[in-house]
Amino acid sequence: MQSGYNKDLYILAFDHRATFAQKMFSLKGVDDLSEDQKSEIREYKKIIYEGFKKALVDVPKENAAILVDEEFGNDILEDAKKNGFITIFTLEKSGTSELELMDGILDRLKDFSPDFSKILVKYNPQDDPELKVRQLEKLKKVSDFSHDNNVRFLLEVLVLPKFQTSSRDDYDAILRPKLTAQMITEMQQAGVEPDVWKLEGMDKEEDYKMAVEKARQGGREAGVVILGRGETEEKVEEWLETGARVKGVIGFAVGRTIFWDILESVKAGDTTKEQAEEEIATAFEDLYEIFASSKI
Repeated sequence: MQSGYNKDLYILAFDHRATFAQKMFSLKGVDDLSEDQKSEIREYKKIIYEGFKKALVDVPKENAAILVDEEFGNDILEDAKKNGFITIFTLEKSGTSELELMDGILDRLKDFSPDFSKILVKYNPQDDPELKVRQLEKLKKVSDFSHDNNVRFLLEVLVLPKFQTSSRDDYDAILRPKLTAQMITEMQQAGVEPDVWKLEGMDKEEDYKMAVEKARQGGREAGVVILGRGETEEKVEEWLETGARVKGVIGFAVGRTIFWDILESVKAGDTTKEQAEEEIATAFEDLYEIFASSKI
């Protein structure tokens, strides 16, 4: 398989697990969920998936992807693969500060053979050196395993503030883009080779250009997608409009921004499942239209 990915890629991301436990049920983590609560999460994910399918009236099927975990979305993954949708298979445990792979997940990745594997990692170039080494070793293992088994690798990196004393807005605008570029180089030097980088949105075209330049240095052909980070729709729209104007930014991966408030309304009994599916579809379609209409 040739490394890299240059096709448009529009991802509805709903592989959240700890987020549901903590924010939907006020629990510490996934292990604290009851069986009834787990069943409820599975039902919420089915609503999201049905919304995704409804959105394919406008969003091109060949560019639309789902990112979902097997724990609460195994049936969804199977159905998506059967229907020819792009499938992205989550590998990491949810809610950990340091990257941990789910037990036995690489064997299941090989058996399922999705279009992409996916890892979420928190990594700042100013992290503790020993932590960085541990995480880079795990990422290289996943990168190599994925490519050895003809699965593309999508890497989501959150470059969180470490020692920076500025406000989060200042950090995002000034420091994070430079740290993101440094992060990409460090990972490549460690043998970590994503086909797609899933990166936090940025405010300036030049910052996206810097990220793409690093992602493609040395003749690489990796693409960049913009993650929503649970931001407001207005903020995500700004990120997408700016990023779409940069060659090499191939799409987006948005989740909570689209569905979280809607699911809370379902849980409260204020919105039906059918209404929620339509609202999720519309929100996904709207972001697609914004990105597609802003592309260079």
